[in-house]
Amino acid sequence: MQQPLSASLMILAPVLIREGGINTRLNDPLKQPERQGVLLIIDTHAHLDFSDFEDDREDVVKRANDSEIKYIINVGTSIETSRFSIELAEKHAGIYASAGVHPHDSNEIDENRLSQLRQMIEHPKVVAIGEIGLDYYRNYQPVDIQKRAFELQIQLALSLDLPVIIHDRQADRDIIEMLTGLKGADWKGVFHCFPGDIDMARRVLDLGFHISFTGVITFKSFKQSALINYIPLDKLLLETDCPFMAPVPFRGKRNEPAYVQYIGQKIAEIKNLTFEEVAQVTTRNALRLFQIQGDIG
Repeated sequence: MQQPLSASLMILAPVLIREGGINTRLNDPLKQPERQGVLLIIDTHAHLDFSDFEDDREDVVKRANDSEIKYIINVGTSIETSRFSIELAEKHAGIYASAGVHPHDSNEIDENRLSQLRQMIEHPKVVAIGEIGLDYYRNYQPVDIQKRAFELQIQLALSLDLPVIIHDRQADRDIIEMLTGLKGADWKGVFHCFPGDIDMARRVLDLGFHISFTGVITFKSFKQSALINYIPLDKLLLETDCPFMAPVPFRGKRNEPAYVQYIGQKIAEIKNLTFEEVAQVTTRNALRLFQIQGDIG
């Protein structure tokens, strides 16, 4: 996670069209992508429960809906935020929730909290366990505490046959070791805000996971186009991780689900595909992974 960012009112995506089989991007941030009919998109990782959205949360949801973001998965990071995510999902038909304890708050996991988490996961709009994992960059909790919380939650996910949303920051080796150490596990889930290289992507894909990227891929400093080309489209998801890491042209401002289109645009540009192709396949991927009964428009 990054530091909170200030709000932005611009919501519309640049045009991406295909001419003679070649993608052409018109660099006008006030235009929507050209589409053949209605095209629906999923932001698979948002934090609308954060205080950054306290003053205009409903407006943010409306802007997402107006931008044809049909579904949002609001991701829990603690017992409290997981509960808030469920309340948000109950209020909005297009919002789903995940429940889990982030490595920053891993010290709160005990038998009582794990029991609360298990009860929350029974809610029909909870579609995953997460955000869980290891964070050796911030290191807000001791490594052994982080590992224990991660192991308890991945075991819970396996027992309930639910996908996991994994946070990995400078902890590639330990996360892969912990996952591969559970022999015979049938993993379902996503490495969100993917931090690794092609070798790490290969390991993650071999385990059966999906991979998602944030607005970071739109930054000039992003130099890993080969990584995105390596990952099959049917293993990619789109996410904002809002309120963090707003894509260009909103970099430095508060992120929100309406901006997820920009990540799709960039992936299309890198892979030499149309925006429509990327949106349709990544939406289908998300619907299948999180078992959401919906369509792609």
